[in-house]
Amino acid sequence: MSPVPAQPTINSALHESQNRGIGRLDTHMLLLHVLGRTPHDRAWLLAHDADPLDATTQALFEAALQRRLQGEPLAYITGHQEFYGLDLQVDARVLCPRADTETLVDWALQVLAANAHVVDLGTGSGAIALAIQHQRPDAQVHARDISADALAMAQTNARRLGLNVTFSQGTWLQGLEGPWDAIVSNPPYIAAADPHLAALIHEPLQSLASGADGLDDLRTIVKQAASRLKSGGWLLLEHGYDQADAVCELLLSGGFADVQSRQDLAGIARCSGGRWLG
Repeated sequence: MSPVPAQPTINSALHESQNRGIGRLDTHMLLLHVLGRTPHDRAWLLAHDADPLDATTQALFEAALQRRLQGEPLAYITGHQEFYGLDLQVDARVLCPRADTETLVDWALQVLAANAHVVDLGTGSGAIALAIQHQRPDAQVHARDISADALAMAQTNARRLGLNVTFSQGTWLQGLEGPWDAIVSNPPYIAAADPHLAALIHEPLQSLASGADGLDDLRTIVKQAASRLKSGGWLLLEHGYDQADAVCELLLSGGFADVQSRQDLAGIARCSGGRWLG
């Protein structure tokens, strides 16, 4: 009589997935997801590593692993992404919020005076707008996106988090007269022919690419912002790893003062901005 195969355990499932090339952290997050536990329960996995996995959980875990092996972002599989301490719901309608974008939020929080009026352009999941509103409940925060699907996701996050952000659909600053104390944006900034786009097939292309040099949307925002900012107001922009000089030149040519850049977690100039003194 053939021996009955041992039932998989949490420990064996974790080891098997890592042997297939999925990193330890991703493996833990996927298994916690299918087990219905929070991302903060990694210690629970270690304490229960001998627990058996039933057939349903095994099937769900295998499906999640296959999606990750095909390059789908972890956040799309779990449906959640943490950003600036907030638990955001995300799916393929929006870009996955990235930790480097927290640099933009840090900068905005530093320059905002009390009761500031702020607009976040291309809000996507609402990450930037919601983080600012959460940190500065006195601020009047407006979030805008051209995509109705993205706005639906951002509004869902605002309701879940109980944050009173206002929303509108439109193209950048068109129809938003202001005046604003700050305009912030993480717009598309990848060149249309950039080979890196091939690795981002699961995320919405319209949120990634912006013309031949990746600067088309940044040019538009800089051009529109001058007439929408209060005197002394800031325009703060996220951009590509090699675009700081080009974006600073756009700001200087557009009449902005105090033009400067800020580095992300890897020490790369990730955001550039300036003040409008007109």
